[in-house]
Amino acid sequence: MKLVVITGGIGSGKSVVSRLVSLMGFPAYDCDSMAKWLMNNDEQLKARLIALLGDGAYSSDGCLNRSYVAGRIFADDGLRLKMNGIVHPAVKNHLRAWIATSQKSLAFAETALPHESGLGSEAHAVWMVDAPVEVRVQRVMKRSAMTRQQVLGRMAAQAGEFDLDEAIHIVNDNRQSLIAQVAEALQSLMCPD
Repeated sequence: MKLVVITGGIGSGKSVVSRLVSLMGFPAYDCDSMAKWLMNNDEQLKARLIALLGDGAYSSDGCLNRSYVAGRIFADDGLRLKMNGIVHPAVKNHLRAWIATSQKSLAFAETALPHESGLGSEAHAVWMVDAPVEVRVQRVMKRSAMTRQQVLGRMAAQAGEFDLDEAIHIVNDNRQSLIAQVAEALQSLMCPD
């Protein structure tokens, strides 16, 4: 099976592209959603995160305290990298198991951190979704109760992830057709030159 990684910074539209390929009949794995699920349901992972971040990492109902965790990791790059060093391998193992159950010859994985997660090196191809900075900022502010500064901080934290010379670029600027770009990118995978 060929794995295609769909990536892009916060607010770029990678989730929209992932949903499009899913609607076109291809399996699509959302690394961010699965990371959240694993952090709430994998007891071994929870124990490691509590050891790293303290008891405040989980609320009394046993669910991840996302605001506490975000406040800690986005204020301390070293802590963020340590947390990602715990979570990314768990997600990667879960993704591998998911791929093993697929009947398709092509699968997609959506991730904001292709290098840090190690998925970029395992992929047959990488699709880089991008949009102008101001469009991205407005999208994120609209969907998440984040300030402009918080969004820009998240963008800065992800900045080094997108030096992808070989990636297929998809522009999500609200002017170009995403469907046409995804269809063209799929065609290049199915019928390479």
